[in-house]
Amino acid sequence: MKNTKIIALVSNDFEDLELWYPVLRLREEGVTVHVVGEVAGKKYIGKYGVPCVSDLAYTDINPEDYDGILVPGGWAPDAIRRFPVVLDMIRNFDARKRVIGEICHAGWVLISAGILKGINVTSTPGIKDDMTNAGAIWHDTPSIIDGHIVSSRRPPDLPEYMKDYIKVLRQQK
Repeated sequence: MKNTKIIALVSNDFEDLELWYPVLRLREEGVTVHVVGEVAGKKYIGKYGVPCVSDLAYTDINPEDYDGILVPGGWAPDAIRRFPVVLDMIRNFDARKRVIGEICHAGWVLISAGILKGINVTSTPGIKDDMTNAGAIWHDTPSIIDGHIVSSRRPPDLPEYMKDYIKVLRQQK
């Protein structure tokens, strides 16, 4: 997967494992992962204090140059979803049927992008009502694939989530 490029979104208070585990796992597969935040080169701090410096800014991105996107959980999704450019990115990946990964509270970003109607998803149970009110079909399972959308509940589910994400990524190549 050497010619594959993925965006990993970041903002302060991201769930440390939900950002870093997928980024590192994909890099092990030879995927280029760009960490993208509001500001390029900014240090963002995770919920548990693990830092992450963004490679690029949201406004630097042309989604057409990428094969997929990852949205981490934590409290970061509540900030990330406030940027119209990010919601447009998510809609672009959805329209092109490119892999979109979301875990824990990351479903908030997909809700704000308006792409979950009729989609089978999972998330932290804390946003189950938000997901169903957005038209999603919520399941209490470690990871679920619905077409190009891969969702997961929480950090203990990361191994299943990344197996599913990589499976969908390989299928679209």
